[in-house]
Amino acid sequence: MKPVVLLFEPIHEDAVALLRERCDVRIADSLDEEALIRAVADVDALIIRAHGAVTRRLMEHAPRLKVIGRHGVGLDAVDLAAAKERGIVVVNTPDANTESVAEQCLGFMIALAKRILPADRAARRALWGARYELTGTELFGRTLGLVGFGRIGRRLAEMSRAALRMEILYFDHAGRTLAPPGLEARLVPLDELLERADVVSVHVPLRPNTRGMIGPAELARMKPTAFLLNSARGPIVDETALVAALRGGRIGGAGLDVYETEPLRADNPLLVLENVVLSPHMSAHTGEALRRMAMVAEDVLRVLDGEAAPRRYETI
Repeated sequence: MKPVVLLFEPIHEDAVALLRERCDVRIADSLDEEALIRAVADVDALIIRAHGAVTRRLMEHAPRLKVIGRHGVGLDAVDLAAAKERGIVVVNTPDANTESVAEQCLGFMIALAKRILPADRAARRALWGARYELTGTELFGRTLGLVGFGRIGRRLAEMSRAALRMEILYFDHAGRTLAPPGLEARLVPLDELLERADVVSVHVPLRPNTRGMIGPAELARMKPTAFLLNSARGPIVDETALVAALRGGRIGGAGLDVYETEPLRADNPLLVLENVVLSPHMSAHTGEALRRMAMVAEDVLRVLDGEAAPRRYETI
């Protein structure tokens, strides 16, 4: 009998083809917990993406479950303690989306500094006089502050240093104190980073100690011209405090790919602010990265074959 793999959401066709050579592959009809519980009784493996959760209760209804594959990096949707207790291996793809997310952050920086979105809207409405009103700013030689110095933060630092000669400051919650050789970056306390940076970019996983870590006090320390970028997890930033800071001109703008509640509600005040650039949790969605993330299927198959697969559990 073939092992059963349940996909929470569709993944790249190359990975699906690989799985179908040896497994019965199913796609969940719904990510509601009750619907998932009804679907996992004979499931040997799960592959999840950004939505849905693998809770303790779900695992209790999946007696054959051996492995959970995370298409991506963050593991906040998986009850890791429950998985460990039940001997369920959890694997993810920490290297797969580094380039894509770092490039998106660089794009946010440029779009905000050059006021590309309001300029685009003005041009489409033939408001040519906007060229005298939409004055941008240069990023060359400015200071980038990285809250978190994992793979994505380090890659953004490399890009920003090489292309824009930016000064790099970083604060790291995980205790990493050394920058990679050749990358001129300086470890500083979070308060100093917030006060000095022209761009603050968030690159930490969502955990109890990072939830709301960028709140009213932290936003108040930022320069009134500074930009905040978040491509990590929405709840790391206090969204109510961020909206207040943006409305009050207490920071210059924000580039956001993630939010406290997803998808965004139609009445979310971020949607009407002119000094933000928004995207729908898609910074990792390049064709290249989607394929790399989907190939978590290889580790899933290794576990199903009884081989030892790496417990990667990497931060971002």
